[in-house]
Order: sequence, then C-alpha cells, then structure tokens
Amino acid sequence: MPFPHAVVWLDHHSAQLMQFDAEQLQSHKLQAHVHATPQHGSEVRSEHEFFGQVCDALAGIPQVLITGGHTAQSDFRRYIDKHRPAVAPQIVAWETVDHPSDGQLVALARKFFVQHERMAGSPTPS
Repeated sequence: MPFPHAVVWLDHHSAQLMQFDAEQLQSHKLQAHVHATPQHGSEVRSEHEFFGQVCDALAGIPQVLITGGHTAQSDFRRYIDKHRPAVAPQIVAWETVDHPSDGQLVALARKFFVQHERMAGSPTPS
C-alpha cells in the first residue's frame, strides 16, 4: 500500500523524498547526474532528467508537499507545468525552507498535513 503523504526537499542537485503515514516513514534520496559536456544547454537537459526522476518517484503518492529554496521550487514547478502536468494535482503546497534536518522536515510535513486535512474536512488520525 502506498503512503498517503510525502514531503520533498529539493535543490537543483538532489532531492530528499520522505513518504509517511501515521506510523511509518520511508526515505529516499535522489541525485542529479551532471553531464560534463561542452554542449550548449547540457545543464538544462541534466536538470530536466533530474526533475523527471523526482516526478517518477512521486508516482502513486496522493498528497505531496514540496519544500526547498525558492529558485529550485520555481524551476521544478515550471518543469511540471510544461512536461509533467499529470503530477500537478498531487502537489498540495509549496513551502520555501532552508536545509532542514530529516527530523525537522518530517515534523514540518506532519504538522502541515494535519492542518491541511482539518481544513479539507478530513478526519485526522489520533
């Protein structure tokens, strides 16, 4: 059974994906692979490959909170809008945060989803 919630912290080089429910947590780290080529635009292609991997990792997760720096979030959002619009409904919010620890990231996400579900009228687990 997939986890109902996830939080992603990302920059342009890595992403930390944490999927969770009320009792369990699963963490996964994704790294961008930089192609060292003199070709114009190779950085953009590498970034698109990386953002595509992040989108693939979100498959089947109903609600995702995206966190990270403002620039990385903006670039990821533009990538989703242009190349992966089917992922957009899974993303329930975007939060700009600095480099939190894993524990801080999970605490932020759990607090967010408790509030999000209360606002949506969904019952929250006790």
